[in-house]
This record gives sequence, structure tokens and C-alpha cells, in this order.
Amino acid sequence: MRRYPNSKSLFSSSSLSLGSSPFLVLLVVLPLIVISVFIFTSCLKTSSWSTYSMPSPLTWRVGFFDNSYTFASFAQSEASVVSYNTSTLNSLYPDDQATSSLRESNDEGAVARGVVKIRHSKLEKMEANLAKIRSSIREAARVRNLTSIYEDPDYVPKGPIYRNANAFHRSYLEMEKLFKIYIYKEGDPPMFHDGPCKSIYSSEGRFIHELEKGKSFTTADPDEALVYFLPFSVVMLVQYLYVPGSHEIDAIGNTVVDYINVIADKYPFWNRSLGADHFILSCHDWGPRTSSYVPHLFNNSIRVLCNANTSEGFNPKKDASFPEIHLRTGEITGLVGGPSPSRRSILAFFAGRLHGHIRRLLLEQWKDKDQDVQVHDQLRNGMSYDSMLKNSRFCLCPSGYEVASPRIVEAIYAECVPVLISDGYVPPFSDVLNWKAFSIQVQVKDIPKIKDILMGISQRQYLRMQRRVKQVQRHFVVNGLPKRFDEFHMTIHSIWLRRLNIRIHD
Repeated sequence: MRRYPNSKSLFSSSSLSLGSSPFLVLLVVLPLIVISVFIFTSCLKTSSWSTYSMPSPLTWRVGFFDNSYTFASFAQSEASVVSYNTSTLNSLYPDDQATSSLRESNDEGAVARGVVKIRHSKLEKMEANLAKIRSSIREAARVRNLTSIYEDPDYVPKGPIYRNANAFHRSYLEMEKLFKIYIYKEGDPPMFHDGPCKSIYSSEGRFIHELEKGKSFTTADPDEALVYFLPFSVVMLVQYLYVPGSHEIDAIGNTVVDYINVIADKYPFWNRSLGADHFILSCHDWGPRTSSYVPHLFNNSIRVLCNANTSEGFNPKKDASFPEIHLRTGEITGLVGGPSPSRRSILAFFAGRLHGHIRRLLLEQWKDKDQDVQVHDQLRNGMSYDSMLKNSRFCLCPSGYEVASPRIVEAIYAECVPVLISDGYVPPFSDVLNWKAFSIQVQVKDIPKIKDILMGISQRQYLRMQRRVKQVQRHFVVNGLPKRFDEFHMTIHSIWLRRLNIRIHD
């Protein structure tokens, strides 16, 4: 048997000289390689980095949109099995109230494991159905007709107001058949399950109330749901928790943190997707800021926001823009309509307070300076805001402190072509509607050129755009009992599209 040198001779200067045997070099290097491989393999087995990794975005072009448009990508996220570390959040409930029956006894644990297995099989079936639907929408998008080929007793989408009428219609019909929403029951009114139905935040309250009725797209079985609604109202949280003048919203943000802690402890769904199949809805300016208190809510969840500002983290691939509708009295009838184009004597109109730098620029340039472009910070006695809207060809819709403005929907209701003046704003339902067909978008730097821009639009082009405004009205109308294709259903469809964009794995 060959005798190996002892450790002293092995590491002596003479044994490591250039003239030493190559075997000695191998004897040193080989064990080091073996040890390195062993350590590296062990680290891979025990490392937890993949457990907490974010869902990786994989771009999936469904063909529903034009690739050149910024909202065009159907981004599919592959959300792997993840564990939301609720220990980092201060739980509201004692451990015995929040834990599942798995912890109570071995027998009950076996039953619970069976339930989990059934739940997983349901999820797999739902994801298989969604895969088929994605394929059918891609197929429908290949039809470039301006009119949908699908029959519908109520309405058939058609015309250039849609980015692809056929794909939209197919998606909408599939949504009506399959889409189910589960509303978490935790939380008490008025900060949860409630919201204002009049004022500038009425869109938020009316949607929450309609969903809470349980008649439209909701399910009492969370295992049947494709998405999960977090039913807090940022408007109500601000009303009850914000201290005026403090400029601090920690109490609001921490309430959201605690709420998600509760549902993450009590249900498996948040942990399963890191919130990717959960959604919030907010028309308050602080909606985006409130969601930032929970990173997974901000980065993963579907956020339906009036304040759809890309410079503040709004991501059109997963977030949905929500129309801001100012119902001053809560009344929803008599809001739509206006005189014919031939009876509209004002080229452009705006009236509003000095909120934000864009309005400041607009007022400095145009306030009380032109009879064709009528811009006011307040209307004189005897002037009616609604009458001015209805007697104008174009209605100026500049952003205020935040990007959203109720004037966009007011213009559509008054059959006045909206002129959007903003930076970073994503208009509502932009994944379906072709806003260029029925609105004018003016860059902030071009505010001094507004009159030239509008005067450069031919009478024929204006009449086409005005007809399209009347056509698109149905998608922004608020109904006491929601009707197909109205504002409520279009909002649901926006959420549905974003659920189609992800695939949840067990």
C-alpha cells in the first residue's frame, strides 16, 4: 500500500516546490474541490432565498393589443409556492384563533390535508380553464374587424373606440361565465365594507356597495374564487384615522398591514400567491401611498386606482385605472346628454381651482383671455358649470394635485370631446378603449398651443370624435342596478384581465 506523506511534509516548503511530484499537487487540490462541492450542495438545499422570491414576470403577448401601445403587454407572472412571513406583522388575533385545524390534532390535521389537496386540484382546474381562455382571446384578436363577430342580445362592440372589438367581446363573455370574486368578511364598517356614494369619491363607495350585495360576480366559497377583494376604503380610513394637519398616515397604513396580517394568518390564499390574485380599490389620492405599507400589496396585487400615475408606481400590467366620478348629490339620473354639435358655440372650456402645477400653467396662459378658449378659476354669477360643458366642443381636463380628474367623465357625459392634459396618467379602461379615437391628449409643454391644436381639427374629424364620445358613454355610466358593459362591469373586466395575466401555482 502506498504511503501518503504526513501533514507536516505535505505543507512543508520543500514539498511544495516547483520540482515536486504532480501527485502532491493533486493531493492538495482534489480534497479542496470535493469539500467545496459538498458545501455548495448543502447550501442549495437549505437556502430559503427562493421561498421569498418575488413572482418572476414572463411577458406573454396574448395578441389582445397592439404591441406599440404602452398598455399592450399581457404580462404573465409565474407565482411559485411562497410563504408570506406573517411573523413580521403584529397579529391582531391570538394564535389559537388564527391557526388552522392542522395544529389542533393529528386526526383533524389529516382531514385538513385532504381539504388542501382538494383545494389544490380546484386551483389546477381553474388555471387550466384560464389557459384555454387566454388561447381563445389570442385567437379572437386575430380578427381585425371593427365589429365583433360574436352575437349578443344587448350590445355588440364595434368601431374604432376599441383597440380590438372582437378580442374585448370574447374576453367579456368569458368573464361573465367564469369570473368569481371572494370578499373577505373580516373588518367592520365604516372603514371596511363601506364607502361614500356621493362626493368626488363616489366611484369607490358605489363599487364597494354593489360588490357587497353579493349579486354580481361574487362567491361565498373562497376556493371557487379567482380573485380576492380586500374591502377597506381608503376614504373612510382617512376620515376616521387621519389627524388633520399632521401629514402622517401611519395609522392608516398600519391598519392595512394589520388587516392583511389577519387574512394571511386565517386563509391560505394570500400566502399562496404573495397577494398577486388579491385586489384593492381606491379613489382617494392616498390610495397608492397607503398600499405601499405592504410591499407585496404595492408590487404584486391588483390595485384599482383613480390616481393612476405611472410616476408613483402605477403599473398598467397589473394595476387598473378607475374612473373618477363626482356625484355631488349621489343622484345618478339625468347626467348624460347634450345639444348637437351645431349648437355648441364654445371651442374649449375649463373651470376649476388652482390645484397643482398643470392648472397653474393653464390658468396663467388662458384665464379670461380668450372667448374661444374659456378658462376660469371660478364661474361668474349666472354661469352654469353644466351648461358650459354642454355648450362646448372640447372640454379641458387638466390634472390637479393628482393625475385623475372627474372632468373626464363629466365631459363624456356632456358629449364634449375630452382634452386630457397630464403627465404620467393612464386613462380608465385603456387596455380595451382606444382613447385616441374619442379624445385629444395635449402635453403639458403644449398648453400655450391649445387653441392652435383644437382649431387644427377639421369639422369632419370633430364630428367623428363627438359621435364616438356618445358611443363610449355606456362604459362610464353608473346604474342603480348595474347593466352589462357599464362602468361597474368595465371595472370588473379590468380586474378580470389582470387575473388572466398571472398563473398561480400550488
